[in-house]
Formats: sequence, C-alpha cells, structure tokens
Amino acid sequence: MRSPLIPEADPTPPPTSPGAQAPPPLVTPARTGGLLAVLLGLLVILVVAEWGPLLSFDRMTAEALHRRAVAEPGVTWINRVLTDWAWDPWTMRLLIAAAVIVVWLRGRRLLACWVAVTSAVGAALSQGLKYTVGRERPQWPDPVDSAHFAAFPSGHAMTAAVSCGLLLWVAHRHGVGRRVWRTALAVAVVSVAGAGLTRLWLGVHWSADVLAGWLLGGCLVAFSIASYSRLALSRER
Repeated sequence: MRSPLIPEADPTPPPTSPGAQAPPPLVTPARTGGLLAVLLGLLVILVVAEWGPLLSFDRMTAEALHRRAVAEPGVTWINRVLTDWAWDPWTMRLLIAAAVIVVWLRGRRLLACWVAVTSAVGAALSQGLKYTVGRERPQWPDPVDSAHFAAFPSGHAMTAAVSCGLLLWVAHRHGVGRRVWRTALAVAVVSVAGAGLTRLWLGVHWSADVLAGWLLGGCLVAFSIASYSRLALSRER
C-alpha cells in the first residue's frame, strides 16, 4: 500500500514551456557535409599514396567494363550519347542557369546568387583538385572514347551531384507538390548515378575518380545549404 505522504507520479509528461527549444536534429546539412569531406579527404590520401588495394580495384573494374564496352558497341554508343548530351557538365550548368533566372525573377535574388556561386565554386574545386592530384586516366589500345586533362575527380560526376543537389534544394524551398518532388528526386538520383557510371563504361575514369566526384559534389551542396540557412537566419534577427 502506497504511503499517503508520498504523492503518486503523474503519468503524463509536463508540458513543454513556450520558450524551450527542441533538441537539434542528428542529421544536418553541416554534419553531412563534414562527413562527406572526411571521406573525400581519406580517398584523396589513398589515391595520392597509390594504395595498392584501391589501385587494384580500380584496374580490375576498369578492365572488366572496357571489355564489355568493346564487345557491346550499341550500349557504348548509348553511353556516349548520354554522357555527351544528357549528363554533360554544360547541360547541367544550363539547368542551373535556368533555375537561377527563375528564382531571380521571383524576387529571391540572394538564393539565385547563392546557387550560381555554388555551381561556379564546384567547377573551380574540381579543376583545382584535378591539377593538384594529377592522376592519369586509363589508357587502352582500343579506346571507345577519349577525355583530356587529369582523371581525379570526375567532373561529370561532380557537376551532376552539385547541379541535381542544388535543383532539388531550390524545388524543396519552393514547396513543390509531393508527386513533382518524387519525380524530381528519381530523375536526380538516376542522373547523378548515370553521369558517373557512363564515364566508367567508356573507360575514361577510374572508379575512385567517380566516387570522389560524388563526394565532392555532395559535400559542396551540403555546406552551401548550411551556410545559406545560417545567413538567412541571421538576416531575420
């Protein structure tokens, strides 16, 4: 029997005070960008150090895909069309330019400039990392396609990740419908994956190059979103 001097516990939790703040979410753009940056840094170190297991995996994957590309010219032609037109970096940049114009005309000039600058920074970082690492592209006696400059990271993979990430962010901020959002998300996932995989099929990149492009693009978009959110919050205060 409970003592009358000890009050019974109230099963309902106390109401949250109006001034109390909710705990911060575990997954944030800043934390996501930090994680991707760490993974990218580790990958850069392994590539520069010419770590044996990574080089062996790159070579094994490249040789297997190149044999398929030579044996299946029809599929190779489709991959060449996709990489040169649908997922070419300039195609992606044109989509970004169109989004910037639309956002600018709707009066969101800070957001428009932010998207444009993020895209430009991505291109600069990609080229700078290519020059710094200086990794050679795969060489074949019977190539099915050609590419120039250094291999690491893949510019196609990076540009697709940055462009699709920014476009999804802008669409989300404008509150598109659920059906439109799901369609846009599916197209973005296919585009980012396809932009990298076509480069592997055509034998102009190693697998680590494509992975680095995806990591760099995702990292840049995450940090851009985090910085913009912080700036927008400070302007509202």
